[in-house]
Amino acid sequence: MNGNGATKWFIAGTTTLATFMEILDTSVANVALPHMQGTYAAGTDEITWVITSYLVANAIILPITGWLGSYFSRKRVYVTCLLLFTLASFGSGAAPSLGILILMRVLQGLSGGAMVPMSMAILLETFPKEEHGKATAIFGIGAIFGPILGPLVGGWITDNWSWPWIFYINVPVGILAAGLSLLLLKDPEYLKRPKGRVDYWSFLFVAVGLGSLEVFLNKGERYDWLESPFIRVFGAAALLGIVLFVWRSFTARDPLVDLRILKNREFTSGIGLIFMASFGMYGAFVMVPLFVQNLMGYTPTWAGLVLSPGGIASLLAMAGVGYLYGKVDVRGMVGGGFFLLAVSCFMLTCVNLDVGYGYLVTAWLLHGLGLGLLFVPIGTVCVSRIAPEKMGVATSLFNLMRNEGGSVGIAVASTFLARRAQFHHSVLAEHVSPYNPAFQQGMQTLQRGAATRAGTDPVTSTATALGMMGQEVQRQAYLLSFVDVFWFLMLVFAVSMPFILLLRSGKGEHISLAH
Repeated sequence: MNGNGATKWFIAGTTTLATFMEILDTSVANVALPHMQGTYAAGTDEITWVITSYLVANAIILPITGWLGSYFSRKRVYVTCLLLFTLASFGSGAAPSLGILILMRVLQGLSGGAMVPMSMAILLETFPKEEHGKATAIFGIGAIFGPILGPLVGGWITDNWSWPWIFYINVPVGILAAGLSLLLLKDPEYLKRPKGRVDYWSFLFVAVGLGSLEVFLNKGERYDWLESPFIRVFGAAALLGIVLFVWRSFTARDPLVDLRILKNREFTSGIGLIFMASFGMYGAFVMVPLFVQNLMGYTPTWAGLVLSPGGIASLLAMAGVGYLYGKVDVRGMVGGGFFLLAVSCFMLTCVNLDVGYGYLVTAWLLHGLGLGLLFVPIGTVCVSRIAPEKMGVATSLFNLMRNEGGSVGIAVASTFLARRAQFHHSVLAEHVSPYNPAFQQGMQTLQRGAATRAGTDPVTSTATALGMMGQEVQRQAYLLSFVDVFWFLMLVFAVSMPFILLLRSGKGEHISLAH
């Protein structure tokens, strides 16, 4: 379904709108949760289901998107998903209760999750083979820039308008994208309806497995992981469901998702690398705003301003790589991307409580450049030997691994942060002793300061000084735990680099298709 002239660029703009809108909604609601909590008088555990429900629905629909497009017509499914996402966005903003809001978020997750891999497949089919680097770069605009811009957009809208508008802004965008899709898109000739009976067992297994996995990852830290029976149940269901889904996909006559595509070395190594890249990217993406808001006193808007320049750097890097693809060794670009990500995390291991805005932006600029360098080559070479009729399955699995890599990365980084904070607090607290000269000197300084400022008696000034000392110990422990997380993420990027050798060079090479 190669497009010609201006048509392919209109299609590119349409799919980019859809991708950006959907991926933006994975992070845009995070900063508005306290406002939603006030609107519905909900507890913390209740309101976080606004995020979890969306991610669960996303995970369930992603792997079966290729089958849906083949069975019902990709154009029909794509337009339907756009309209459902638009309707659910309006419903989310207008929801009269928390239950209705969560239901609308489920509909958003199901319809939006199907849109993203279909957008990627449509782009790769619209652009000729020699321009697949450009097509992947265009897709990357939404895939990478969306989550980076989400907190900034969500924070600004929530602060200046009200939280329902983070959903209402999707309505005109969704209507425009649906209208353009109706006019421009056509199903490719090779897209045939699957023969045989529908494999409902595969759908059941993937829904239970991936849905439970998202609940396990998103709620695990809050419930202390396997110490909680609630989390153990979801962990067991996730493991059982995924194992049965894989078994069914390899043994069924007409599987819902044909996992035999994993025999393609480039595809398997590519989705493994995008999993690791997403693991580190989303892990760092969550940690940096937490650090600047909790320890540096930044507002959500200023936290977004730390991240936004990195998004611009990603766009510039992807634009350059899109034109260089096929002329430069893919492994060199991907290796350079992982190296810059590791350097960015190394810079973040050097932060302290006096770190400046410019230093943080510089570190995140390197992070953005690294993501831009690796996303396009991995996404392009990953599907370069995939037959057209398997492209829907390939893009579904690629985006599933991108999503799950992010979910696992956030869960691991958040848990690591909490556990290391406890460790550092216990170590630092050992030095808070009247027998420690440094502690005595610090306490005397704080006591004099408290007495001078408030004119309090010695007992009150001592209590004030102890409280201030306890707060400082906690801040320093938290700082050290952030540093540990950035060391860990740097190690993740470094360990990923040897696997780049499994990719083809992608340089001036004839591409043959594998079925």
